[in-house]
Amino acid sequence: MQEKRRMPRIRESNEVTITIIADRKKPVRQKTGATKDISASGVRIQTDIFLPVDALLNVDLSLKKLEKKINALGKVRWTRMIVEEGSYEAGVEFVNAPVLAIQLLRDYIRRIISGRT
Repeated sequence: MQEKRRMPRIRESNEVTITIIADRKKPVRQKTGATKDISASGVRIQTDIFLPVDALLNVDLSLKKLEKKINALGKVRWTRMIVEEGSYEAGVEFVNAPVLAIQLLRDYIRRIISGRT
């Protein structure tokens, strides 16, 4: 499998609230989950609901080492079931995020990678 990531990524578990806003088969709903890893271009989320590929999500991300909340529009790029845990993972690409939020994520990730938390 070819690596397609364009940005550095860190493994970190943070609380995330997602609101499905473009899944035509199900009503809009909100759900909490946890991040598995984060980059300035997207996030891997673990939750107990299936997130269909191409669904649009409003993503509210609370970074525990940074007392700020990030809000961005994301698109589900892939999803898979974790049988052992009875949960799902989804790769979400940020498709419409405020420039300030992306810069905040870049700076946060850079500090974590360099060990300056």
